[in-house]
Amino acid sequence: MARAGRQPRRGRSSLSGTVRNMLTLCISVAVTLLDQLSKFFIHCRFILGDRRTVIPGLFDLSYVQNTGAAWGMLKGLSHWLVALSVVILVVLIVFRRRFIKNTWPYRAAMGLMIGGIAGNLIDRVKWGYVIDFLDFYWGRHHFPAFNLADSAICVGVGLYILAQRLDRPKPAPEGGRSAAAS
Repeated sequence: MARAGRQPRRGRSSLSGTVRNMLTLCISVAVTLLDQLSKFFIHCRFILGDRRTVIPGLFDLSYVQNTGAAWGMLKGLSHWLVALSVVILVVLIVFRRRFIKNTWPYRAAMGLMIGGIAGNLIDRVKWGYVIDFLDFYWGRHHFPAFNLADSAICVGVGLYILAQRLDRPKPAPEGGRSAAAS
């Protein structure tokens, strides 16, 4: 039942308060756990620099210790990257209502980003580096190794951008009249 003076939000993309909070929390926890489990597996089963082919000519698992950010940028600045990760997590959580709408794409994007940042933050605090192991290549073209947390962050940012683009108000037809009024 709605409180006096307030109408409940309706529509496919609107979520109830509990469901929306649980969606973000569940995705965040799942991403962090899957990321940490996959890195634990690599850390236990591989030696640094070890490479095992999964799909010849396309995909290997290889154990890399990345002391920098994406693609090895900012190498050796792990303390700064820890601080930056904490600041970003705090901003995402504290100010979420300012830039995250109450729809599943935004909540899923938030969960993916928080889970990914948390997964890499755990590595930086625990080891001083991030464990990367997904290694894609095509002939001489080689993409830098990454991990599940990196993937979640990229997919989360992409989903957020897509949701922003789809939420833009549609421009009114010329003359200021809607098509239905014509």
